[in-house]
Amino acid sequence: MKQRVVVGMSGGVDSSVAAWLLEQQGYDVVGVFMKNWEDDDTDEYCSSREDLVDAAAVADVIGIELSAVNFAAEYRERVFAQFLREYEAGRTPNPDVLCNSQIKFAAFLDHARTLAADFVATGHYARIRRAGGRAELLKALDAGKDQSYFLHRLTQAQLAPVLFPLGELSKREVRAIARREGIPTHAKKDSTGICFIGERPFRDFLARYLPRTPGPIVTVDGRVVGEHQGLAYYTLGQRQGLRVGGTRGGAGTPWFVAGKDLPGNALVVVQGHDHPRLYRREVEVIDMHWIAGTAPALPARLRAKTRYRMPDAACAVSRHGGAYVAAFDEPQWAPTPGQYLVLYDGDVCLGGGVITAPAQTPSRVTELTAAT
Repeated sequence: MKQRVVVGMSGGVDSSVAAWLLEQQGYDVVGVFMKNWEDDDTDEYCSSREDLVDAAAVADVIGIELSAVNFAAEYRERVFAQFLREYEAGRTPNPDVLCNSQIKFAAFLDHARTLAADFVATGHYARIRRAGGRAELLKALDAGKDQSYFLHRLTQAQLAPVLFPLGELSKREVRAIARREGIPTHAKKDSTGICFIGERPFRDFLARYLPRTPGPIVTVDGRVVGEHQGLAYYTLGQRQGLRVGGTRGGAGTPWFVAGKDLPGNALVVVQGHDHPRLYRREVEVIDMHWIAGTAPALPARLRAKTRYRMPDAACAVSRHGGAYVAAFDEPQWAPTPGQYLVLYDGDVCLGGGVITAPAQTPSRVTELTAAT
Protein backbone atom coordinates (compact mmCIF):
# COMPACT_ATOMS: atom_id res chain seq x y z
CA MET A 1 0.00 0.00 0.00
CA LYS A 2 1.38 3.42 -0.98
CA GLN A 3 2.43 5.85 1.73
CA ARG A 4 0.43 9.05 1.64
CA VAL A 5 2.12 12.45 1.40
CA VAL A 6 0.09 15.63 1.86
CA VAL A 7 1.83 18.45 -0.01
CA GLY A 8 1.32 22.12 0.73
CA MET A 9 0.73 23.61 -2.72
CA SER A 10 0.99 27.39 -2.96
CA GLY A 11 0.46 27.78 -6.69
CA GLY A 12 4.17 28.44 -7.25
CA VAL A 13 6.68 26.44 -9.24
CA ASP A 14 8.55 25.06 -6.21
CA SER A 15 5.62 23.32 -4.52
CA SER A 16 4.36 22.24 -7.94
CA VAL A 17 7.60 20.40 -8.71
CA ALA A 18 7.74 19.01 -5.17
CA ALA A 19 4.34 17.40 -5.70
CA TRP A 20 5.37 16.05 -9.13
CA LEU A 21 8.58 14.53 -7.76
CA LEU A 22 6.77 12.77 -4.94
CA GLU A 23 4.17 11.36 -7.34
CA GLN A 24 6.99 10.07 -9.52
CA GLN A 25 8.58 8.42 -6.49
CA GLY A 26 5.47 6.33 -5.97
CA TYR A 27 3.77 8.09 -3.09
CA ASP A 28 0.04 8.62 -2.81
CA VAL A 29 0.14 12.40 -3.17
CA VAL A 30 -2.63 14.71 -1.99
CA GLY A 31 -2.36 18.46 -2.51
CA VAL A 32 -3.64 21.06 -0.05
CA PHE A 33 -3.80 24.79 -0.75
CA MET A 34 -3.54 26.90 2.40
CA LYS A 35 -5.38 30.21 2.59
CA ASN A 36 -3.73 32.17 5.39
CA TRP A 37 -4.92 35.73 4.78
CA GLU A 38 -8.32 37.14 3.90
CA ASP A 39 -8.54 40.69 5.27
CA ASP A 40 -8.36 42.16 1.77
CA ASP A 41 -9.09 39.22 -0.46
CA THR A 42 -10.40 41.46 -3.22
CA ASP A 43 -7.43 43.84 -3.05
CA GLU A 44 -5.23 44.17 -6.11
CA TYR A 45 -2.22 43.05 -4.06
CA CYS A 46 -3.76 39.80 -2.82
CA SER A 47 -3.00 36.90 -5.17
CA SER A 48 -4.64 34.03 -3.27
CA ARG A 49 -7.41 33.46 -5.83
CA GLU A 50 -4.96 33.36 -8.71
CA ASP A 51 -2.67 31.08 -6.72
CA LEU A 52 -5.48 28.63 -6.00
CA VAL A 53 -6.36 28.49 -9.70
CA ASP A 54 -2.69 27.81 -10.52
CA ALA A 55 -2.44 25.08 -7.87
CA ALA A 56 -5.57 23.41 -9.26
CA ALA A 57 -4.14 23.52 -12.78
CA VAL A 58 -0.93 21.87 -11.56
CA ALA A 59 -2.82 19.18 -9.65
CA ASP A 60 -4.80 18.39 -12.81
CA VAL A 61 -1.61 17.97 -14.86
CA ILE A 62 0.04 15.76 -12.23
CA GLY A 63 -3.16 13.78 -11.69
CA ILE A 64 -3.61 14.31 -7.95
CA GLU A 65 -6.42 15.57 -5.76
CA LEU A 66 -6.34 19.13 -4.43
CA SER A 67 -8.37 20.65 -1.61
CA ALA A 68 -8.25 24.07 0.03
CA VAL A 69 -8.16 24.81 3.73
CA ASN A 70 -8.56 28.16 5.47
CA PHE A 71 -6.07 28.95 8.23
CA ALA A 72 -6.75 32.70 8.25
CA ALA A 73 -8.02 32.71 11.86
CA GLU A 74 -5.01 30.74 13.09
CA TYR A 75 -2.66 32.98 11.13
CA ARG A 76 -4.14 36.15 12.57
CA GLU A 77 -3.93 34.82 16.12
CA ARG A 78 -0.55 33.08 16.02
CA VAL A 79 1.43 35.15 13.50
CA PHE A 80 -0.10 38.50 12.61
CA ALA A 81 -0.89 39.55 16.19
CA GLN A 82 2.74 38.93 17.14
CA PHE A 83 3.86 40.77 14.00
CA LEU A 84 1.96 43.89 15.08
CA ARG A 85 3.15 43.69 18.70
CA GLU A 86 6.77 43.57 17.59
CA TYR A 87 6.46 46.50 15.19
CA GLU A 88 4.63 48.54 17.81
CA ALA A 89 7.55 47.91 20.19
CA GLY A 90 10.02 49.27 17.64
CA ARG A 91 11.38 45.89 16.56
CA THR A 92 11.40 44.23 13.13
CA PRO A 93 9.86 40.74 13.23
CA ASN A 94 10.10 38.00 10.62
CA PRO A 95 6.57 36.60 10.18
CA ASP A 96 7.74 33.95 7.70
CA VAL A 97 9.61 32.17 10.51
CA LEU A 98 6.48 32.19 12.69
CA CYS A 99 4.32 31.11 9.76
CA ASN A 100 6.44 28.00 9.30
CA SER A 101 6.46 26.99 12.97
CA GLN A 102 2.84 27.95 13.74
CA ILE A 103 0.96 27.35 10.47
CA LYS A 104 2.76 25.35 7.78
CA PHE A 105 4.20 22.81 10.19
CA ALA A 106 1.57 23.05 12.93
CA ALA A 107 -1.99 23.79 11.74
CA PHE A 108 -1.24 22.25 8.34
CA LEU A 109 0.38 19.21 9.94
CA ASP A 110 -2.68 18.68 12.14
CA HIS A 111 -4.92 18.95 9.08
CA ALA A 112 -2.75 16.48 7.15
CA ARG A 113 -3.20 13.90 9.90
CA THR A 114 -6.97 14.07 9.37
CA LEU A 115 -6.24 13.05 5.77
CA ALA A 116 -4.34 9.96 6.97
CA ALA A 117 -0.97 11.39 5.97
CA ASP A 118 2.20 9.41 6.57
CA PHE A 119 4.27 12.44 5.58
CA VAL A 120 3.86 16.11 4.77
CA ALA A 121 5.91 18.00 2.19
CA THR A 122 6.49 21.54 0.98
CA GLY A 123 8.52 23.27 -1.71
CA HIS A 124 11.12 24.61 0.73
CA TYR A 125 14.78 24.38 -0.22
CA ALA A 126 16.20 22.42 2.72
CA ARG A 127 17.13 18.86 3.62
CA ILE A 128 16.35 16.41 6.42
CA ARG A 129 18.79 13.83 7.77
CA ARG A 130 17.41 11.18 10.10
CA ALA A 131 19.68 9.23 12.42
CA GLY A 132 19.33 7.67 15.86
CA GLY A 133 15.64 8.53 16.09
CA ARG A 134 16.30 12.25 15.53
CA ALA A 135 15.81 14.58 12.58
CA GLU A 136 18.45 17.12 11.60
CA LEU A 137 17.64 20.15 9.47
CA LEU A 138 20.30 20.70 6.82
CA LYS A 139 20.97 23.47 4.33
CA ALA A 140 19.84 22.91 0.75
CA LEU A 141 22.53 22.11 -1.81
CA ASP A 142 21.59 25.32 -3.68
CA ALA A 143 23.17 27.85 -1.31
CA GLY A 144 21.44 30.74 -3.04
CA LYS A 145 17.98 29.27 -2.37
CA ASP A 146 18.57 27.59 1.00
CA GLN A 147 15.60 28.29 3.33
CA SER A 148 16.78 26.60 6.52
CA TYR A 149 16.90 30.08 8.10
CA PHE A 150 13.10 30.26 7.93
CA LEU A 151 12.69 26.73 9.30
CA HIS A 152 14.98 26.99 12.31
CA ARG A 153 12.19 27.04 14.91
CA LEU A 154 10.76 23.65 13.98
CA THR A 155 10.76 20.92 16.61
CA GLN A 156 11.63 17.25 16.41
CA ALA A 157 7.93 16.38 16.35
CA GLN A 158 7.36 18.77 13.43
CA LEU A 159 10.36 17.58 11.43
CA ALA A 160 9.73 13.86 11.93
CA PRO A 161 7.09 13.49 9.16
CA VAL A 162 8.51 16.15 6.79
CA LEU A 163 9.86 15.63 3.28
CA PHE A 164 11.71 18.35 1.35
CA PRO A 165 11.90 17.04 -2.24
CA LEU A 166 13.79 20.10 -3.53
CA GLY A 167 16.67 19.98 -1.06
CA GLU A 168 19.06 18.32 -3.52
CA LEU A 169 18.08 20.48 -6.51
CA SER A 170 18.96 23.93 -7.78
CA LYS A 171 16.31 26.45 -8.72
CA ARG A 172 17.39 26.13 -12.35
CA GLU A 173 16.81 22.38 -12.23
CA VAL A 174 13.38 22.87 -10.66
CA ARG A 175 12.26 25.21 -13.44
CA ALA A 176 13.71 22.86 -16.06
CA ILE A 177 11.67 19.96 -14.67
CA ALA A 178 8.54 22.11 -14.67
CA ARG A 179 9.05 23.12 -18.30
CA ARG A 180 9.84 19.58 -19.41
CA GLU A 181 6.76 18.11 -17.72
CA GLY A 182 4.39 20.84 -18.88
CA ILE A 183 3.67 22.09 -15.37
CA PRO A 184 1.66 25.32 -15.81
CA THR A 185 3.66 27.30 -13.23
CA HIS A 186 7.06 26.68 -14.85
CA ALA A 187 7.55 30.38 -15.70
CA LYS A 188 5.63 31.91 -12.79
CA LYS A 189 7.52 34.64 -10.97
CA ASP A 190 8.60 33.83 -7.43
CA SER A 191 6.69 35.63 -4.69
CA THR A 192 8.69 38.21 -2.73
CA GLY A 193 8.31 39.92 0.60
CA ILE A 194 5.91 39.10 3.40
CA CYS A 195 3.11 36.83 2.23
CA PHE A 196 0.15 38.92 3.42
CA ILE A 197 1.57 42.22 2.18
CA GLY A 198 2.49 41.21 -1.34
CA GLU A 199 3.88 43.93 -3.58
CA ARG A 200 2.00 46.79 -1.92
CA PRO A 201 3.80 49.70 -0.17
CA PHE A 202 4.72 48.38 3.27
CA ARG A 203 4.16 51.65 5.14
CA ASP A 204 0.64 52.06 3.75
CA PHE A 205 -0.23 48.52 4.82
CA LEU A 206 1.14 48.93 8.35
CA ALA A 207 -0.69 52.26 8.78
CA ARG A 208 -4.00 50.35 8.64
CA TYR A 209 -3.16 48.74 11.97
CA LEU A 210 -0.68 51.02 13.76
CA PRO A 211 -1.07 54.79 14.24
CA ARG A 212 1.40 57.15 12.64
CA THR A 213 3.56 58.81 15.32
CA PRO A 214 5.83 61.32 13.56
CA GLY A 215 9.06 62.41 15.20
CA PRO A 216 12.52 63.74 14.41
CA ILE A 217 15.16 62.04 12.31
CA VAL A 218 18.47 62.81 14.02
CA THR A 219 22.15 62.15 13.61
CA VAL A 220 24.14 60.40 16.34
CA ASP A 221 25.10 63.80 17.78
CA GLY A 222 21.46 64.89 17.99
CA ARG A 223 21.25 67.11 14.90
CA VAL A 224 17.73 67.04 13.42
CA VAL A 225 17.83 66.32 9.68
CA GLY A 226 14.24 65.33 8.92
CA GLU A 227 10.99 63.87 10.21
CA HIS A 228 9.91 60.23 10.31
CA GLN A 229 6.33 58.95 10.08
CA GLY A 230 6.56 56.53 13.01
CA LEU A 231 9.38 54.34 14.31
CA ALA A 232 7.40 51.21 13.47
CA TYR A 233 7.79 51.94 9.77
CA TYR A 234 11.59 51.73 9.72
CA THR A 235 14.22 49.06 10.27
CA LEU A 236 17.94 49.10 10.97
CA GLY A 237 20.02 49.39 7.84
CA GLN A 238 17.13 50.89 5.86
CA ARG A 239 18.13 53.37 3.17
CA GLN A 240 14.99 53.90 1.08
CA GLY A 241 12.12 56.10 2.17
CA LEU A 242 13.95 58.33 4.66
CA ARG A 243 13.42 61.51 2.63
CA VAL A 244 16.42 63.16 4.24
CA GLY A 245 17.85 65.97 2.14
CA GLY A 246 21.52 66.84 1.70
CA THR A 247 23.30 68.47 4.60
CA ARG A 248 26.64 70.16 5.12
CA GLY A 249 29.65 67.87 5.10
CA GLY A 250 28.31 65.06 2.92
CA ALA A 251 25.38 65.97 0.72
CA GLY A 252 25.94 63.07 -1.66
CA THR A 253 26.37 60.28 0.89
CA PRO A 254 23.29 58.05 1.48
CA TRP A 255 21.68 57.96 4.91
CA PHE A 256 20.95 54.70 6.74
CA VAL A 257 18.89 53.93 9.83
CA ALA A 258 21.32 53.14 12.67
CA GLY A 259 18.98 53.02 15.65
CA LYS A 260 15.69 53.92 17.28
CA ASP A 261 15.47 56.12 20.35
CA LEU A 262 12.11 54.96 21.71
CA PRO A 263 11.85 57.38 24.68
CA GLY A 264 12.58 60.33 22.39
CA ASN A 265 10.56 58.93 19.45
CA ALA A 266 13.61 59.68 17.30
CA LEU A 267 15.00 57.80 14.34
CA VAL A 268 18.80 57.80 14.41
CA VAL A 269 20.58 57.91 11.06
CA VAL A 270 24.15 57.87 9.81
CA GLN A 271 25.73 58.56 6.45
CA GLY A 272 27.42 55.78 4.52
CA HIS A 273 26.85 52.04 4.28
CA ASP A 274 30.06 51.35 6.21
CA HIS A 275 29.49 53.74 9.12
CA PRO A 276 30.76 52.11 12.37
CA ARG A 277 27.35 52.56 14.06
CA LEU A 278 25.85 50.06 11.62
CA TYR A 279 28.13 47.23 12.77
CA ARG A 280 28.12 44.96 15.81
CA ARG A 281 30.69 42.34 16.71
CA GLU A 282 28.60 40.83 19.52
CA VAL A 283 24.94 39.95 19.03
CA GLU A 284 22.75 38.98 21.97
CA VAL A 285 19.70 36.78 21.48
CA ILE A 286 16.79 35.65 23.62
CA ASP A 287 13.98 33.11 23.15
CA MET A 288 16.50 30.56 21.88
CA HIS A 289 15.15 27.46 20.18
CA TRP A 290 17.28 24.34 19.65
CA ILE A 291 16.03 21.96 16.96
CA ALA A 292 17.55 18.96 18.76
CA GLY A 293 15.56 19.85 21.88
CA THR A 294 18.69 20.56 23.93
CA ALA A 295 21.55 23.01 23.60
CA PRO A 296 24.94 21.85 22.35
CA ALA A 297 27.96 22.04 24.63
CA LEU A 298 28.81 25.73 25.04
CA PRO A 299 30.86 27.79 24.52
CA ALA A 300 31.32 26.57 20.96
CA ARG A 301 32.68 27.74 17.64
CA LEU A 302 29.79 27.88 15.17
CA ARG A 303 28.57 29.92 12.25
CA ALA A 304 25.53 32.20 12.24
CA LYS A 305 23.29 34.34 10.06
CA THR A 306 21.90 37.62 11.36
CA ARG A 307 19.53 37.91 8.41
CA TYR A 308 18.45 35.63 5.59
CA ARG A 309 20.32 37.20 2.69
CA MET A 310 23.63 37.54 4.53
CA PRO A 311 26.20 34.71 4.45
CA ASP A 312 26.70 32.85 7.69
CA ALA A 313 29.82 33.99 9.55
CA ALA A 314 32.18 32.45 12.10
CA CYS A 315 31.44 33.20 15.74
CA ALA A 316 31.87 31.98 19.30
CA VAL A 317 28.56 31.23 21.01
CA SER A 318 28.16 31.29 24.78
CA ARG A 319 25.37 31.55 27.32
CA HIS A 320 24.97 34.48 29.70
CA GLY A 321 22.09 34.01 32.11
CA GLY A 322 18.87 33.73 30.12
CA ALA A 323 20.44 35.00 26.92
CA TYR A 324 23.00 33.80 24.41
CA VAL A 325 25.79 35.84 22.85
CA ALA A 326 27.39 35.30 19.46
CA ALA A 327 30.80 36.98 19.28
CA PHE A 328 31.68 37.25 15.59
CA ASP A 329 35.18 37.15 14.17
CA GLU A 330 34.19 40.06 11.93
CA PRO A 331 31.63 42.78 12.77
CA GLN A 332 28.18 42.13 11.29
CA TRP A 333 26.23 44.75 9.38
CA ALA A 334 22.99 46.00 10.98
CA PRO A 335 21.86 43.09 13.21
CA THR A 336 18.25 44.06 13.81
CA PRO A 337 16.25 43.64 17.05
CA GLY A 338 13.31 41.35 16.41
CA GLN A 339 15.02 39.46 13.60
CA TYR A 340 16.56 36.03 14.14
CA LEU A 341 20.12 34.92 14.61
CA VAL A 342 20.32 31.37 13.23
CA LEU A 343 23.16 29.02 14.16
CA TYR A 344 24.88 26.37 12.03
CA ASP A 345 27.41 23.61 12.56
CA GLY A 346 28.55 23.01 9.01
CA ASP A 347 25.39 22.27 7.00
CA VAL A 348 23.36 21.44 10.09
CA CYS A 349 20.97 24.13 11.30
CA LEU A 350 21.02 24.00 15.11
CA GLY A 351 18.29 26.58 15.82
CA GLY A 352 18.27 30.25 16.68
CA GLY A 353 16.95 33.09 18.79
CA VAL A 354 15.57 36.63 18.62
CA ILE A 355 18.12 39.44 18.34
CA THR A 356 17.87 42.02 21.12
CA ALA A 357 19.00 45.63 21.20
CA PRO A 358 22.50 46.14 22.64
CA ALA A 359 22.79 47.48 26.17
CA GLN A 360 23.13 51.26 26.03
CA THR A 361 23.77 54.13 28.36
CA PRO A 362 21.02 56.80 28.69
CA SER A 363 20.42 58.22 25.27
CA ARG A 364 22.17 61.45 24.37
CA VAL A 365 19.72 61.68 21.48
CA THR A 366 16.79 61.75 23.93
CA GLU A 367 18.37 64.60 25.85
CA LEU A 368 19.12 66.66 22.75
CA THR A 369 15.76 66.15 21.05
CA ALA A 370 13.91 66.92 24.29
CA ALA A 371 15.79 70.22 24.47
CA THR A 372 14.63 71.15 21.00
